[in-house]
Amino acid sequence: MAMHQPAFDDPGIDWGGRPLADTTFCVVDLETTGGSPKKGSKITEVGAVKVRGGEILGEFQTLVNPDQLIPAFITVLTGITDQMVVEAPRIAEVLPSFLEFARGTVLVAHNAPFDVGFLKHAAGELGIDWPGFDVVDTAVLARRTLLRDEVPNVKLATLAARFSPVQPDHRALTDARATVDVLHALFERLGTWGVSTVEDVASFTSKVTPAQRRKKHLADGLPDAPGVYLFRDARGDVLYVGTSRSLRTRVRSYFTKAETRTRMGEMIALAEKVDTVVCATDTEARVRELRLIDRHRPPYNRRSKFPERAMWLRLTDEPWPRISLVRGVVEGAATHIGPFGSRKQAEAAMATLHDAFRIRQCTGRLPLSPSRAACVLAELGQCLSPCDGTVTVEDYTHEVGRVRRAMSADPVEVVAHLEQRMAHLATSQRFEDAAVMRDRAASLIRAVRRTQRLDSLAREPELIAAAPHDEGWQIHVVRHGRLAAAAILPRDIARTPGATAGWVDTLLTTAESVEPAPRPMPAALIEETESLLRWLESPGVRMVRGSWTSAWPAAARHLERFDVERQFAMPAEAPGLG
Repeated sequence: MAMHQPAFDDPGIDWGGRPLADTTFCVVDLETTGGSPKKGSKITEVGAVKVRGGEILGEFQTLVNPDQLIPAFITVLTGITDQMVVEAPRIAEVLPSFLEFARGTVLVAHNAPFDVGFLKHAAGELGIDWPGFDVVDTAVLARRTLLRDEVPNVKLATLAARFSPVQPDHRALTDARATVDVLHALFERLGTWGVSTVEDVASFTSKVTPAQRRKKHLADGLPDAPGVYLFRDARGDVLYVGTSRSLRTRVRSYFTKAETRTRMGEMIALAEKVDTVVCATDTEARVRELRLIDRHRPPYNRRSKFPERAMWLRLTDEPWPRISLVRGVVEGAATHIGPFGSRKQAEAAMATLHDAFRIRQCTGRLPLSPSRAACVLAELGQCLSPCDGTVTVEDYTHEVGRVRRAMSADPVEVVAHLEQRMAHLATSQRFEDAAVMRDRAASLIRAVRRTQRLDSLAREPELIAAAPHDEGWQIHVVRHGRLAAAAILPRDIARTPGATAGWVDTLLTTAESVEPAPRPMPAALIEETESLLRWLESPGVRMVRGSWTSAWPAAARHLERFDVERQFAMPAEAPGLG
């Protein structure tokens, strides 16, 4: 029989009322050769800290010989090399020792499914019975305890920067020590709600408050249909926007123990009314949700509220082009990539381009025949120095062309340059510098890929696509990356010869008129266009009118080597259909 692995957010579990101060926790962290044991990845290091009542009782740390080569990007990330693990014990020796160390404790890990999953998989391969550990995930606790105003995300590095003097460095024991501090900080925060036992922690996010029960009448009379719902306060201001395939069922869930988010409990206490917008398809509901969030900026929606904060990189259209940070796309011959989620990501991508190409980094326009003094970058050979007239227009234009190809077509030249630099840094044991370079490269490659995908839809004046539906076909009209209309084509009409064309013509008379935006910017919110792209790429979708093909993965093919964050990303609590 498969064993259920309980976690602190499992409602209804009897944890026996154990005081947190008297409970022994084993905080564990692993380093591995990849992101999934089911795909052959192995453990390379185990680190653990045993604590009780704020006191450290012991530590456990060992490298592990994975019996396979460690990928170069993992070495760059962790600093663990093949030479370091060649004499290390194998997991068959390490796992029993760790299980003895952790016996009788509550396991703690940041993104526990990753670490516990690797340990359980190893136990299964070795024929070792996995003990019935209770498990707490500090990522889940942080997500449900902290507000976005306090921390932008619940990554360990972000939380450690706020709660721990230990900075995570992708080494198992260091990261486990940082997680200990995060755990204690979260427990202190939970204490303000009277949470003092393991049982309290288990029920903290699952109990139904009297305020929630009193508001259950807000779901009365809502349609049992897909669409968008809006919680409003006594003044009519929008508190929260969500989507569901069944509006009635989803809104009712906010007044039961199925709703576990603390912030939603606060929102329900303020809510006095629920409005709904019935939609033809799930995709239309998602798009309307995004537009309503953008319009109302509800305080209890964490995502999609500030699209104007996004940054773009622009290769300017001027006599001596340069790369600049901008808030949006403008008409003209300039080349843009983005949008980036933050200025930091945009600056990282810009630094990658400047590292690979000798384009000028000074700001401001230069005349066609400049006469300034050369800067330090020119003296170091990192800039062609158009400011002092030592480079010809033809040579500089050639360099700009290389930058433009990297931004708009394929960053292969950048990748080749960075791989050479990273290999040199790794050979020199400068793993942190190599990791910085790798992260910068990932920022650039993700942006180029994102731009290519957005532009593939933004350039299409109109396309009509269909996908199977229980009642026939769901039809979407997309114009310049914006959803212009959505409807369900009944099965009987679809089966009638010649009837579909007339039905589509009628739908088009109700479709929204859309003016194109400066490319590669779509005529819609970025998240809307990306939602439409995901739908178009889903199985079963076919073109009814117009044509569209997914962008050639010129940039995406480089992601596997550089995008470590994606490979080890924690599961996101992304908004979507409930």
